[in-house]
Amino acid sequence: MPKSISHSLSCISVCRTFAGLFAALGLMSLQAAEGPPPPELPPPGQLVFRQPINIGWADEVTPSAPPGFIVERFADGLDHPRWLYVLPNDDVLVAQSQTETMGGFPDTILAQLTKQGLLGKSPNNIILLRHTNTGTEKYVFIEGLNQPFGMALIDSSLFVANTNGVVRFAYRNGQTRIDAQPEKILGIPAGEQSGHWNNHWTRNIVVSPDRRSLFLAVGSATNINQNGDEHPERAAIWRLDPDGRNKKLFATGLRNPVGMDFDPATGNLWTTVNERDGLGELTPPDYLTRVVDGAFYGWPYVYFGTYPDPTHLRLDPDAVRSAQSSARVPDLAVDAHSVPLGLLFYRGQQFPASYRKGAFVARRGGVSRTRFVGLDVIFVSFNDGQARGYESFLSGFVADYDQGTVYGRPVGLAMLADGSLLVSDDSAGIIWRVSFTGIDD
Repeated sequence: MPKSISHSLSCISVCRTFAGLFAALGLMSLQAAEGPPPPELPPPGQLVFRQPINIGWADEVTPSAPPGFIVERFADGLDHPRWLYVLPNDDVLVAQSQTETMGGFPDTILAQLTKQGLLGKSPNNIILLRHTNTGTEKYVFIEGLNQPFGMALIDSSLFVANTNGVVRFAYRNGQTRIDAQPEKILGIPAGEQSGHWNNHWTRNIVVSPDRRSLFLAVGSATNINQNGDEHPERAAIWRLDPDGRNKKLFATGLRNPVGMDFDPATGNLWTTVNERDGLGELTPPDYLTRVVDGAFYGWPYVYFGTYPDPTHLRLDPDAVRSAQSSARVPDLAVDAHSVPLGLLFYRGQQFPASYRKGAFVARRGGVSRTRFVGLDVIFVSFNDGQARGYESFLSGFVADYDQGTVYGRPVGLAMLADGSLLVSDDSAGIIWRVSFTGIDD
């Protein structure tokens, strides 16, 4: 069996002594500007690096869902299927892209990741899947993109968020290929600063409920902007008109926002965010949060409202103190380094009523835990517009915790017209379909 990878990227141990330093400087007593009370978090610890090793799924094996649900392959043989988008005719678009390089990591780690197929040339295309009575048809829909991720449709305009900009294609209902050149409506910073790093390269895009605006998620280029050269418009969610004009920073201080969706009950925008690495296995948590217009969520100076980042505490304690007084506390912690990505409020009728007031979150699982967390799809229950907690919905992606092997890693979520749930598994090249068939008496 493959050996698990456990490697320390640094000999620096960020120890519990920081807690005393925070208190001495009066930095733990400040209150965050808004949001729920900050949770009690463990102090920083030693950095861990353990990369999941993908071994793929056997033909007869699938992820596990609750009783009454069935899980089946909707499509397979794909090349790093990341993000999903369902068109009005129920065709499914699949953005195929992957990480090409990562700044700030030792060459030995990059070589290992490349060997495992986790770094390499991105496919840079979009596949169209059409489900028929005889199976799922597969078409190469758009080629020649640049690490495509988010997709959105307004009338006859199909928007694709590449890592370096948003492009727009003319779309005709039912077509299976687009060869026309796109119109670029917006540029996105993609490594021009931060030593040409572009570590958080995914760009998600969603349409507002009134169909008048686009919201674009742009992650940071670095872990904590320790050199101070991060592009000022990264680590943010942007709002813009469909023609690319009137861009504004809608919310900032979000290290790596990825999944976005609007709560159908309230119209509020929510996002999943991957928090920083390097502070140990248990802190800080990744999170799901409501996105408030004009809000600042703390990155890089603080996390969860009041917790100082040790590096920035040393470099600029005044900036940390200022951030503590202005940062909004995220709504729901979902485990440190669990890597929440896909986000989907369930709007269908197929699933039981208990799933109709909440959202699904796909957690890809990270590299900063000795024992993997995430690698699942969770269901987050909502009440009165607030996220109240979560439970496991789709599991079984880990093959062997001790060996560090996984069958696959969930990323994107979408819903078909019949209410069934699609889950993209980028490391296995599979799209899973989850349907509810009822519980036997």
